[in-house]
Amino acid sequence: MTLLTPELLIMAYQQGYFPMAEPDGEMYWHSPDPRAIIPLDRVRVSRSLRKTIAKGIYETRINTAFQEVISHCSVREETWISDEIIDAYTHLHELGFAHSVEAWYEDELVGGLYGIALGGAFFGESMFSAMTDSSKVAFVRLVEHLRQQGFILLDSQYLNAHITSLGGVEIPRNEYLSRLHIAIHLPCSFSDAQEFGATVAQQSALNHQGAFASKVGGSLIW
Repeated sequence: MTLLTPELLIMAYQQGYFPMAEPDGEMYWHSPDPRAIIPLDRVRVSRSLRKTIAKGIYETRINTAFQEVISHCSVREETWISDEIIDAYTHLHELGFAHSVEAWYEDELVGGLYGIALGGAFFGESMFSAMTDSSKVAFVRLVEHLRQQGFILLDSQYLNAHITSLGGVEIPRNEYLSRLHIAIHLPCSFSDAQEFGATVAQQSALNHQGAFASKVGGSLIW
């Protein structure tokens, strides 16, 4: 079984891969072609969602309940978010790579999302919603934050109806990798107080990119 170390995960994302666990616990690395992204200048916000945001029903926060968010995201009939992934991404959060954007109602966590930030790229992983539009409100906050911080790539992995409704599109894998290469080398920070450990670990992974395929063996999905 592949151990999901921070360096391996960072190396994977820098080369366009992300892990998903199967029900039997086996870990597979995905790099889909085509790849889904949400262009930051073409995000769709419906009229009803704009009204919800304007009413101020939800309070949005960043990085205040990461482990709770990823745990909520894992609760579904079929999930790729195993205990191993929860532990690994929580570690990445502690290092300053993984982040959560949360929607709160009357001081209760009711929606949110999490993902990985490397340079000017943000890799959206999953979201959950316990109240109407709560995860979408968190998504809009994420987009606003990414724009403010100078990010240029919002990866959404696979396209589905929900991602399409937010403005998601598919692009060829080669084009995605070209955009990714530019984005990860930008001097962006998701948080103004980003951990020093994140910088060190990311640079280490950049220095050893070629070793990724050999580390994960034959469990790659294209």
